[in-house]
Amino acid sequence: MKCFSRYLPYIFRPPNTILSSSCHTEADIISTVEFNHTGELLATGDKGGRVVIFQREQESKNQVHRRGEYNVYSTFQSHEPEFDYLKSLEIEEKINKIRWLPQQNAAYFLLSANDKTVKLWKVSERDKRPEGYNLKDEEGRLRDPATITTLRVPVLRPVDLMVEAIPRRVFANAHTYHINSISVNSDYETYMSADDLRINLWNFEITNQSFNIVDIKPANMEELTEVITAAEFHPHHCNTFVYSSSKGTIRLCDMRASALCDRHTKFFEEPEDPSNRSFFSEIISSISDVKFSHSGRYIMTRDYLTVKVWDLNMENRPIETYQVHDYLRSKLCSLYENDCIFDKFECVWNGSDSVIMTGSYNNFFRMFDRNTKRDVTLEASRENSKPRAILKPRKVCVGGKRRKDEITVDSLDFSKKILHTAWHPSENIIAVAATNNLYIFQDKVN
Repeated sequence: MKCFSRYLPYIFRPPNTILSSSCHTEADIISTVEFNHTGELLATGDKGGRVVIFQREQESKNQVHRRGEYNVYSTFQSHEPEFDYLKSLEIEEKINKIRWLPQQNAAYFLLSANDKTVKLWKVSERDKRPEGYNLKDEEGRLRDPATITTLRVPVLRPVDLMVEAIPRRVFANAHTYHINSISVNSDYETYMSADDLRINLWNFEITNQSFNIVDIKPANMEELTEVITAAEFHPHHCNTFVYSSSKGTIRLCDMRASALCDRHTKFFEEPEDPSNRSFFSEIISSISDVKFSHSGRYIMTRDYLTVKVWDLNMENRPIETYQVHDYLRSKLCSLYENDCIFDKFECVWNGSDSVIMTGSYNNFFRMFDRNTKRDVTLEASRENSKPRAILKPRKVCVGGKRRKDEITVDSLDFSKKILHTAWHPSENIIAVAATNNLYIFQDKVN
């Protein structure tokens, strides 16, 4: 397992507030983290509807091989709180997901979604300003055509670098329920958005129409037994996608088979062990995240206690199962009472699909090496590590005598949880969101 050192903690705050981990509002809590396709940019969204983009520093001539620090590049308000007057419901501004589009020119494009609306944002730099308009004066007012006697050639004057974020498309009014996933297709012309009961396919150029490709809503809502929890397109095949359910199942669908993909092509489900059956079995088997590997050969799923890796060619059971925090199995009753059992943890692959990462409680996050089968628990904490210090592995004591460097299950802080993480697409750099703080770690070899 690679040893990660702390590169720098980036405290995620709106301007002019105290940088204290105890002083934060609900709006500051980070709700999604995503690297772009090159890893040069890192975007975070929060419960206040803001998007903050960090840019990686370029390599300097004086200090070769010294790069990696991410600095704030752009901050903008993506979504505002709204009110649905027909249903008398308030629509939160919280950013549920951010997805980048591959860069085609000097500008960057990303999708951001709250519960109901997806927006396509263009983020671009401007360091020149045109001057010398013919039809407008220097202050931008239209001139009287009768006073224009000569024509001027506009010139570009250098100005201070500005980063602009402009909403190019707004995709709204297509979801009755809360959006939990968005995924950009490998054709880069379409993307899908999923809510509890439906998945819609959108074209980037068309905002007033989407195609419903999955609909699991029963005719009688009293017969509803499961909901969609996550969905993602295959990284290479534009016709293939998967979606997971609250029953712990994964369906692989092929859009070539029919326009409405209610009938799956493959169905992945692990048979339940009757000896482990309990009141909480259904709740903890609900899948909170599903991710294709970069190769497209495997699917990774996260439920409450485990991370599983599935081979696309084997539907009856996962090929790998990793226990994230099995010591919580005895605590399920109290976790149910404080609603923690419904927390939705995400999971990510590293660039080579050899290591997987997911979050836990007490600001712990876990890494599993698929080749060596080794695992490590690390902590994202301001108190326990200094910039550029090596992160020490943490251990949770389960019964027996507690060692000096171990922490007991009873002393875990369940209000501190790592739900959102991201891994650089090609390097060992990870981003970890701990409530309102963003931590960036990198492999000490670098």
